[in-house]
Amino acid sequence: MTTTAAPVADSRTLALAHYAARAVLESVLARHDLDFEESVTLRAVAVSDGPVDRDTVVGYVTGSLKTDPADAERTLDGLAGKSLVEPEGSAVRVTDAGRALYTTVSAETGEISARIYAGIPTEDLAAAGRVLSLVTERANAELTRVWHRMK
Repeated sequence: MTTTAAPVADSRTLALAHYAARAVLESVLARHDLDFEESVTLRAVAVSDGPVDRDTVVGYVTGSLKTDPADAERTLDGLAGKSLVEPEGSAVRVTDAGRALYTTVSAETGEISARIYAGIPTEDLAAAGRVLSLVTERANAELTRVWHRMK
């Protein structure tokens, strides 16, 4: 009997997992006329209890996606154009249509995620979570150093 050793977690294996999961997510989003950036931005507003300061949303999106603030602003404006969020002073709030869409997409992706993660022991998921959090923290620190050198 031949056994294959599990790959060591490195940037390649993490990227392969990320892109596989993102492709699944994007297949769901496409059915609802959303792209990845819009879904991240909509979530930032939809999970709040009320209006969210626009700068806070832009900061969350740029920090999460490592994107330019102008891109995050355009994405937020695009969601407003689709009537999924609306301005409220210097804040934005999710509309009923935006909340319904967020709920629908979350339910669909939740079902898929349940199938993907089925049977993986809780201890393994916890270990993976700890490793991924540490890798994210270190990569963000490196990115900050690179950005400071570029200035």
